[in-house]
Amino acid sequence: MTNADSPAPRTVVPIEPSLLIAEAFNQAQVTELRHSVTSCAHAAGLGGQRLDDFVLAINELITNAVRHGGGQGRLRLWRGPAELVCEVADHGHGISVQRLRDRARPAPDTAGGWGLWLARELSDTMAVETGEAGTIVRITAALAAQPVAGATDN
Repeated sequence: MTNADSPAPRTVVPIEPSLLIAEAFNQAQVTELRHSVTSCAHAAGLGGQRLDDFVLAINELITNAVRHGGGQGRLRLWRGPAELVCEVADHGHGISVQRLRDRARPAPDTAGGWGLWLARELSDTMAVETGEAGTIVRITAALAAQPVAGATDN
């Protein structure tokens, strides 16, 4: 390419189109963070049972990070074009393959082991990356389609 050639236009696509929360947390901040998630998710368009379910799923993930992931974690919540995405990361020792493969509902009298199962059940999608350096869990909740401004029914 010479100086006379114009450079090709570049398109930069943000990884997180609309970041709502990016917070480190520990046990002392779990309740406050849950309230922030609720407010942001509601403002982004989730409501009713969908909002309650998504917030409960996130609460389970942040509680797991505190209990099993080294006592602290990091949460990011953002709005994509048609969904809310929440990512919870920790620096624990990872989750066993057996635990990740187990999709069965825990027995009703089980005191623990509900977190990942609930997060999976209460969100639209769930992805887990885990290893000796920690775990990242990402869940989503679809947002209702917004009506197009100026559109009319014929």
